[in-house]
Amino acid sequence: MSESTAQHRKAAPQSVRCAVVTVSDTRTLADDRGGQLLVEMLAAAGHQVVRREIVPDDPTRIRTLVTELANAEVADAVLVTGGTGISARDQTYETVSQMLTKTLPGYGEIFRMLSYEDIGPAAMLSRAIGGVIGHVILLTMPGSPAAVRLAMEKLICPELGHLVYEARK
Repeated sequence: MSESTAQHRKAAPQSVRCAVVTVSDTRTLADDRGGQLLVEMLAAAGHQVVRREIVPDDPTRIRTLVTELANAEVADAVLVTGGTGISARDQTYETVSQMLTKTLPGYGEIFRMLSYEDIGPAAMLSRAIGGVIGHVILLTMPGSPAAVRLAMEKLICPELGHLVYEARK
């Protein structure tokens, strides 16, 4: 790790406020395993979950909710699970990509690379995307618990404080 990256990580917040959003036409709080895993892993990493929501695969409703949550007074990061595939109902990518003020192409690229190691060429079906809305980090991932665990363990938990630190500048 470079000296500047180490310094930034040291200056970064150890705990950030996160909103968790599950995009699904069928999930409820009782059976949303991906969203629940996100909540558990964030808590285990010392972060605060300030909101947890489930929203249907509807662009207007996704946009309205993400706009509400991607407010520095509400959350430092919005983590979205679900709706990143290529079926007709998957609308997360189209909706969120239009909202980002800055993109983090490496997030989706690295997620798919790591997914490829686990699931092979099916990794190309994921349209995980990340970026910034204003000063709030937004990261999306597939809805499966395995995909959530991969994103959280390998990408999000190790870097979330640093991402928030940089987005606040």
